[in-house]
Amino acid sequence: MPASPLSEPALQVLREPNPAVMAALMPDGHPMSVATWYLLEDDGRVLVNLDAGRARLGWMRRDGRVSLTVLDGDEWYTHVSLRGRVGEWRDDPDLVDIDRLSRHYTGSAYSNRDRARVSALIEVEHWHGWGAAKA
Repeated sequence: MPASPLSEPALQVLREPNPAVMAALMPDGHPMSVATWYLLEDDGRVLVNLDAGRARLGWMRRDGRVSLTVLDGDEWYTHVSLRGRVGEWRDDPDLVDIDRLSRHYTGSAYSNRDRARVSALIEVEHWHGWGAAKA
């Protein structure tokens, strides 16, 4: 499994609004995976955004190790799996980050404006590509 930096084929997959699943560790050590939106930042970190009331947020704050698997929306055999840690947390009171994610995926601002949001920036430590993104 290569360490960063990501290859160009992997970056191509990550730059698109592709389906993704993120896994975090529950307090008992079991992984919990959920579908999520993500956005590859210019600095190579990956932005995800969470509802402030979700248990997953607390789990991730306790143990910032996460994985994210992104499936190429056109060819799901091609995928990129990232492993890393949350390197930065920030509140999203004006919903700027969730709006960026929503626009990336839907073309519109995020519709639920009445729930607090928190952003996590994941620092990629290792990655693995398969199919057209194979390392």
